[in-house]
Amino acid sequence: MSKKMGLQKIAVALMVAAGLNACQPPEAEKDCDKIVITPEKVDFLGITDTTHLSAASKRALRWPDELTNEWFGEFEQFYLQGDLAYEEGVVRRDPSALIKVDGKYFVWYSKSVGPTDGFAGDIETEKVFPWDRCDIWYATSEDGITWKEEGMAVARGEKGAYDDRSVFTVEIMEWEGMYYLSYQTVKSPYNVRVKNQVGLAWSDSPHGPWTKSKEPILSPADNGVWAGTEDNRFKVEKKGDFDSHKVHDPCILPYKGKFYLYYKGEQMGEQITFGGRQIRHGVAIADNPKGPYVKSPYNPISNSGHEICVWPHKGGIASLITTDGPEKNTVQWSPDGINFDIIASIPAPPHAIGLDRTKDTEEPFAIFGFGLTHEYVSYDYQCIKGFRGKRKTTHVGKGEAGSTKGSDEK
Repeated sequence: MSKKMGLQKIAVALMVAAGLNACQPPEAEKDCDKIVITPEKVDFLGITDTTHLSAASKRALRWPDELTNEWFGEFEQFYLQGDLAYEEGVVRRDPSALIKVDGKYFVWYSKSVGPTDGFAGDIETEKVFPWDRCDIWYATSEDGITWKEEGMAVARGEKGAYDDRSVFTVEIMEWEGMYYLSYQTVKSPYNVRVKNQVGLAWSDSPHGPWTKSKEPILSPADNGVWAGTEDNRFKVEKKGDFDSHKVHDPCILPYKGKFYLYYKGEQMGEQITFGGRQIRHGVAIADNPKGPYVKSPYNPISNSGHEICVWPHKGGIASLITTDGPEKNTVQWSPDGINFDIIASIPAPPHAIGLDRTKDTEEPFAIFGFGLTHEYVSYDYQCIKGFRGKRKTTHVGKGEAGSTKGSDEK
């Protein structure tokens, strides 16, 4: 080693030991305000020279200390048996979370029949999406594998009601002996610019009967402006808030004495960005399960995502972000239910997850041990499937002796 290189390494070691943020060039100093350099971090991240930090190294140094592999795992999916097995001509999709009552699993889901016609025909009589002309049904199971379809839980409303076209993408919340179903609604006619809303139904039994809210409990923001009169969702004069077009995938969680309604927002004039579609999440909060729900001024609370998948975890709220946006396929956590940070990357999670809410939510990845998802068998027809998740805690080189999948289960 040359004398010059030796002196440089000594200087770097002294700066690291002193916890100095030696970012270069000088104009980048502001980027280093929150960077703490320690010998342990430098060794773990394999940083060559702390006086020359790349953007990637700066990001890595800002990672939280609790960032671990505890959420890393793999998933397998399987077809269900009984009444939730795939049935040609029938759509069953978007399963709710699973709850257990009197020893049986319960799940609610969107159900419709017949093919999808799109927007080209008569939208008053045809079916524009698989989730169009849906009602909410439910099924029960003793083992989570073989299911009995019990019947319809919540039907579409009468002509002229806010939910007369479709009720779909449902979630369940159990609270103090009552059961609450939150779900998306559409009012006819179902055109491209239609604005989805969120409805609510409640019962003192998971078998119903269900009482529906007379009005939606959540609506899109009313501050976007369409351009022209053509039925085109991408032509806007002003995009408005992240949820100016649609509010989707509602899920209510009791949290800190209040009720947090998490939802997916779609924006008028939604675009494709470097992470996919412009999809973000929001939250509305109420003192009572039936509302009124008030949107948080901090919305949106995510930069990415699709279907809502949230659960209580370590005194806060955890969220699985999938499908769309630059932060897709990450687990995020918030200490207050609003401000979420990335705590893990998770490979290829199932879509439209119905969590098993009987599982432990404190141990990382335990919530993904078993649940439900759905599959597009074709664009016209979907079915509900099961999934299993397993922690992946080790890895080996390909072809090493004794190697199978290179994983084990904790």
